[in-house]
Amino acid sequence: MQPGRRARRQPAWHMLAAEFGESTLHQQGSGEFDPLFVVTKLGAKVNRMIVAGLLERLEPRETANGATLWQGQLRDPSGLHYFAVGDYAPESMRELVIQLSSRIDDGETVMLTMTAKARYFQNEEGAVYTSLRPEEAAVISRSAYREWLVKAADSMLKRIDYQEKSSSLEKSNEAFLSAGIPENMIEGLIMASEHYGDIDLESYRLSIMQTLDIAEDKMPSEITPRVKPSQSSLSVEENDDNSNDDETGEVDLKTVLLDLIQRLDQGEGVDFDTLLSNAEARGHNRDQAESSLDDLSEEGSVHEPRFGWFKKTV
Repeated sequence: MQPGRRARRQPAWHMLAAEFGESTLHQQGSGEFDPLFVVTKLGAKVNRMIVAGLLERLEPRETANGATLWQGQLRDPSGLHYFAVGDYAPESMRELVIQLSSRIDDGETVMLTMTAKARYFQNEEGAVYTSLRPEEAAVISRSAYREWLVKAADSMLKRIDYQEKSSSLEKSNEAFLSAGIPENMIEGLIMASEHYGDIDLESYRLSIMQTLDIAEDKMPSEITPRVKPSQSSLSVEENDDNSNDDETGEVDLKTVLLDLIQRLDQGEGVDFDTLLSNAEARGHNRDQAESSLDDLSEEGSVHEPRFGWFKKTV
C-alpha cells in the first residue's frame, strides 16, 4: 500500500446477531489503514455491517478521560447486537443517540437500522467479544424492518449453502470456484474451516425460520414504531402502510408464547431464554412475557419436562 493511501471502503453485510455474536476469529493487517475483519463460522469476512432491530437499551457511561460513551443493545429475532457510540463517532450519530435515549426513557418502541464497523476484543482470560461501532443510523418503519429481515435471512441462507458445499471440497480457489462458491467467500470459508472445524448449522436454520416468521407477519407482534417523520437524514423513513401500523391492537401474550413454543419446539421443548428473547424480538416486554409464562404454567397450558424448558401440554 502506498504511504498515506487509505484502504478502499469495505462492503456491508446484512447479518443477524446470532452469526456475528458467535464469531471468535479476526484478521487484520499490520498497516495503519488495514481494515479489521471478523470471520464468522459461516465464512463471512466482515468489516462493515447493516443491522436492524428493536433498540433495547441505550445508556451513557463516563470513561476514564471524562468523555461520554453511549452503550446500547439492538435485538433482532436471533439475539443481540452490542454497540457503542463515543466521541470518535460522527456528530450526527452522537446527536441521534441522545435523542433516542429520551425516547426510550419515555417508553417508546424504537426500531433502528444502522451501518456499523465490526469490532473485536479479547480479554486477558481469552474470552472473545464482538461489538459494533455505528457509522450512521436511522429509525425505521415496521415495513422497512421486514424488508431488512428478509435480506438478512436470505444472506445467511446463502452462506449456509456455501459452507455446506465447501466442507467436502479441497481447500483451494479452483475447487471452490468450480462448486459455484463466490470469490469473496473463499478466503473466509477456508479460514473458518481451520479455526472453527465442524459447526452446527441447525441453530442458524432456526434463526432463519424465526426471522422469516416475523418478516411475513406469521407471529403476533407489538413492534410498532410511533414516531413522527422528520427532515433530518437520520429521521424515520416514510412508511407506505403507516396507517395499518397505527391500528395495531392489543396482543394476547399468552397466545404469542404458545405459538412460539409450538414453532420452536424441536422435541425437547423451548428453553426459557430463547422463548422470552423471541417474544422481545417481536416487541413484547420481557417482564410481562415472563409473567404470562408463569400464568400458562399455573393454568396447565404448558409444562416443564426439565427445569427451564417449556412444552405445550397435549
